[in-house]
Amino acid sequence: MMRETAALGACRDQVRAFLAANFYVGDVAALRDDTSLIDKGIIDSTGVLEVVGFIEQTFGIAVDDSELLPENLDTIQGIAAYVIRKQAEPVTAG
Repeated sequence: MMRETAALGACRDQVRAFLAANFYVGDVAALRDDTSLIDKGIIDSTGVLEVVGFIEQTFGIAVDDSELLPENLDTIQGIAAYVIRKQAEPVTAG
């Protein structure tokens, strides 16, 4: 459990750094893990695709179209939890 919590925290930090570097975030320190990135105007529909590209490249996971959901991609916490879940999935030979 401790390892998963550390991984989740590290993932949140990477997502926050990506958002700060690639989108306008007025006050990065004030950007809470549960803040809606879409509602706050930090990302739009094109930004969601940029976030997906970041997730796929950085964490080595494939984001399926069926997973393009607000609960997975609209908050830092949601993105980090999604990444951790995807990384825990067994790899299947395709």
